[in-house]
Amino acid sequence: MTLAVVSLCSTPRVTHLHAQLRALGGVPDLQRIVVWIGDDHPPALDADTVLRVPPGPAGLRLAAARNAGAAAAAGADLLIFLDADCVPGPELIRRYRAAAERHPEAVLCGPVTYLAEGVSASDPADLVALTSPHAARPMPPDDAERTAAADEYALFWSLSFALTPETWRRIGGFDEAYEGYGGEDTDFAFRMRARAVPLVWTGGAHAYHQYHPTSSPPWQHLDDILRNGALFADRWGEWPMTGWLTAFEQGGAVRKDADGWRRATVSADGVVR
Repeated sequence: MTLAVVSLCSTPRVTHLHAQLRALGGVPDLQRIVVWIGDDHPPALDADTVLRVPPGPAGLRLAAARNAGAAAAAGADLLIFLDADCVPGPELIRRYRAAAERHPEAVLCGPVTYLAEGVSASDPADLVALTSPHAARPMPPDDAERTAAADEYALFWSLSFALTPETWRRIGGFDEAYEGYGGEDTDFAFRMRARAVPLVWTGGAHAYHQYHPTSSPPWQHLDDILRNGALFADRWGEWPMTGWLTAFEQGGAVRKDADGWRRATVSADGVVR
């Protein structure tokens, strides 16, 4: 089985990407495909293929970048998507390959451990002792898989997942109408569900998310989340990212009305409208 790992990267994540590419070096029958997202040009990278997808009018085109990476994986039997800041654990490739042989019609989703600040990812074998998967996603034991229930598709995330090219085509890839941050991965999951594509939680396919500063909620992406959330709601009848939207509302930045979420305005007398 030939494999392709597709990674999306921009300038702030280059150091993280180098660690990922080193971890994948020497894996037989593997293409390393990097899709550079930004209006600048990528540096020299130890990858088999480097593509560039420039931003759109509304920001980074993450959906378009994943589609471009999949299209570049000619001849691969299995596509593995890893965000640039994720290092594959020593068993990730083996577990995704084995699970794909049992579930060729499914999307496979492995556990992700968030590493603390200062933890080196230079040797993936050293990370095994730090394994502590994010509790928000259900995960079976190592060397086991579990098919997701219908209400679990909203828990899919695109940091680490795998599928065959045939399943990718059945889903139709990511919807490129989404630009900027948020919503495109949940839309992808709902398209899976609508097409009766199984989502399989894949124990043991561990990835390790390297530390970088974040904000919660992500204030810098507020307008992206509102725009993409409205697009998602128009298609699926519900809003994604409601935890963040509620936090924005509590901060006075957005409000919810009969039409959904929108930017709040503050009147001269201090009333949020």
